[in-house]
Amino acid sequence: MSLLDPIHAVLKRTGLDAIALVPGANFLRVFGKDFHQMERPLVVIVPRTGSPAAVVPNLELGSFKPLGFPGEIFDWRDEEGYMEAFLSAGRFLPQLGKGSRVGVEGQRMRVFDFLALQQALPLASFTDAHAVISTVRLHKTPAEVAALREAIRRSELALENTLPQVKVGMTEKDIESILLRELFAAGCDGISFDPIVAAGDNAAKPHASARSDYRIKAGDALLFDYGGRYNHFSADITRTFFVGSVSEHDRAFYETVLAANSKGRAFAKPGLTASAVDDAVCKVLENSQFAAFKRHKTGHGLGLDVHEAPQIMRGNQQVLEPGMIFTIEPGLYRDGEAGVRIEDDVVVTESGIESLTTFPRELRIIGL
Repeated sequence: MSLLDPIHAVLKRTGLDAIALVPGANFLRVFGKDFHQMERPLVVIVPRTGSPAAVVPNLELGSFKPLGFPGEIFDWRDEEGYMEAFLSAGRFLPQLGKGSRVGVEGQRMRVFDFLALQQALPLASFTDAHAVISTVRLHKTPAEVAALREAIRRSELALENTLPQVKVGMTEKDIESILLRELFAAGCDGISFDPIVAAGDNAAKPHASARSDYRIKAGDALLFDYGGRYNHFSADITRTFFVGSVSEHDRAFYETVLAANSKGRAFAKPGLTASAVDDAVCKVLENSQFAAFKRHKTGHGLGLDVHEAPQIMRGNQQVLEPGMIFTIEPGLYRDGEAGVRIEDDVVVTESGIESLTTFPRELRIIGL
């Protein structure tokens, strides 16, 4: 079995003549090693026929060579620049001439990487193949599921340890600081993304930022959207609480979101499309008294990237298959007042789905 078998499978399926990879989640999935994207380009070119080529900064050779790359490495130093290495790689790949098609990661490759690649392969045409390249990550291995399960376990422990410390009068920034501290105390390798800690009217913004000038008060919704990383895999969890008390109107608001979340977890299974799952979840919200406050699709894939395939949305005919992981995160948002989102991370099994998140979903009042 070759290191590049997953990329060769994509090439065979698409008819592309080559794929160019840059550091990121797809690179990590193929090579098992993460490289930071800085000012120094690192690009791997895998042709459908012939040996692959890699343009690698010289200072990264010590990390790149142990990967067992089965091709030619063209390294370069800062003082000479990277262009000659790209041109040498292009000369090494004469099969990528006129009429050849090269797929690139359109959501990941930077402009200066792309321009250098164009100069190296001036007769080739380029296409954005990000979606099809990313299928190498669509089905998670048991080891990858286990890593995400552990990221979630540690993240949920952090939230449970944060909640007793929340008090009326704290700012969102105060609470965010506690959560971050607890994530690392729980053994997370890092954070999946900057956490969202949003209270009151701020919770009505799906991608809010924590404020330092607002102090939470009784009756506020308090939304946490956060996650810790473990072994490169990122948890993505949302829970919404109420501080001190909850009105009957907000209770009904919350229970509507919970019903939609429950519908998604009960409905999803292998063989259904992502569109069908989104439709089932969205109808719970759309058929409620709060239909006007629905803003977004049901969820997204999760793994090495926080957002990846499959997208759980209407119109996506991707069939769910065992090993796929995605979120179920319905939400409702009343501008200027409150927002509620409940998000679980689930894996498709042979017969249904398993929720990897286990944090309680029932309405909970905190800060007493």
